[in-house]
Amino acid sequence: MAAEQPPAPRTPAASPASSASPASSGSPSASPGSPSALAARLADERLDHRFKGLPPDADGLTAGDLAAQRRDVFTGGFTTPLLTLCADALEHNLALLGTYTARHGLAFAPHGKTTMAPGLFARQLDLGAWGITVAVPHQVRVCRAFGVRRVFLANELVDAAALRWVAGQLAADPEFRFVCYVDSVRGVELMDEALAGCARPVDVVVELAAGEGARTGVRTDAAALEVAGVAARAASLRLVGVAGYEAQVPDASPETVRAWLRRLVGLAAELDGKGLFADAEEIVLSAGGSEWFDAVAEVFAGAPQLSAPVLKLLRSGAYVSHDHGHYERLTPFNRVPEEGALEPAFRLWAQVVSRPTPTEAFLNAGKRDVSYDLALPVPRLVRSGRDGTVRAAEGLEVTALSDQHAWLRTGPEGAALEVGDWVALGLAHPCTVFEKWPLIPVVEADGTAVDYVRTFF
Repeated sequence: MAAEQPPAPRTPAASPASSASPASSGSPSASPGSPSALAARLADERLDHRFKGLPPDADGLTAGDLAAQRRDVFTGGFTTPLLTLCADALEHNLALLGTYTARHGLAFAPHGKTTMAPGLFARQLDLGAWGITVAVPHQVRVCRAFGVRRVFLANELVDAAALRWVAGQLAADPEFRFVCYVDSVRGVELMDEALAGCARPVDVVVELAAGEGARTGVRTDAAALEVAGVAARAASLRLVGVAGYEAQVPDASPETVRAWLRRLVGLAAELDGKGLFADAEEIVLSAGGSEWFDAVAEVFAGAPQLSAPVLKLLRSGAYVSHDHGHYERLTPFNRVPEEGALEPAFRLWAQVVSRPTPTEAFLNAGKRDVSYDLALPVPRLVRSGRDGTVRAAEGLEVTALSDQHAWLRTGPEGAALEVGDWVALGLAHPCTVFEKWPLIPVVEADGTAVDYVRTFF
């Protein structure tokens, strides 16, 4: 991997709308109950010890106050370790998927479990997203608390208490749309029992597994037909489509992923031909993580006409921050570069706290701060603790993580690295980065923190 070069000074860009600055409110005419307006209220949250990495002297300020001060992340009192988001990269990535889905005729419900950041949800919706995808009931509650009107739960839901809460939300808000998976007769029965007497039926889609060894979902066409038939007859449910997650395809390749997507489209046509979507106002056809959305766009473009309009719904989520490592290698834009390119937005800044031998150093960031389930962090930049100069992190490698330390190999001849230097780490797998940081500075190229992203995990 080529060494990253230090950022060049330039004119600061406009802050992306996230969750703490006045920019979060979207347009001046945003309604009081809109996601943008509700997320903007997070600017009033008081700062204290709950938010790691923030300046200790910011205690008592609101997030909006701190954003307005435009502090430098290196000289403004921030403490290490400190996760930051690049303002330009964040806004670029948000806009890119918005234009990509529009260009390919796809509706977009970005997977919110990646960020769990209401300010980012609001920005995605402002850019044209159909709704937000989540994975568990708590995440649905976060969406509703911040005004999201369409939620796709990409999971089975058989928890009676959660189902009754969903039913209450549907009854109280005629504009609320909720869709979730079903993949078993027993699951449908449990849902129907919990929802008995509900004012509005809960919309469900049959989840098609991506093959043997995949996660949830029906494994065979016969099982899909059986589950669909039971769901279509359930008094408290409305069968509205089919869905799945193509990244689970065994030995995934363009050929195998497209074959599975064609099977998904074929299943939708088969169920429609049997009249099982008779109550649906539109038929949902949904797939798409952050690794194969090009294949989803291609196959869904060829979907046949059905008995009702088809909602071709993409659910990518990791694109927001992108990463260094996993998605950097697997992004569809590597296959179709003419469509654009995502930019890694995360930087985790940690300090060298120990230099016990010429060939190793230890940083004060570990498993509590960085992702490590898909790949170890990658050193990208070094900022001198003496004079603040920034250089590429050449000859450095993270070899292991402890709870609060990163083990850094500095090469057989050592490297010009001192205790007190700051090291920027590139991180893989955004889902397990956002969850570790409840408030994340959004930083311009010159190091100015202009906004803060609030997360809820």
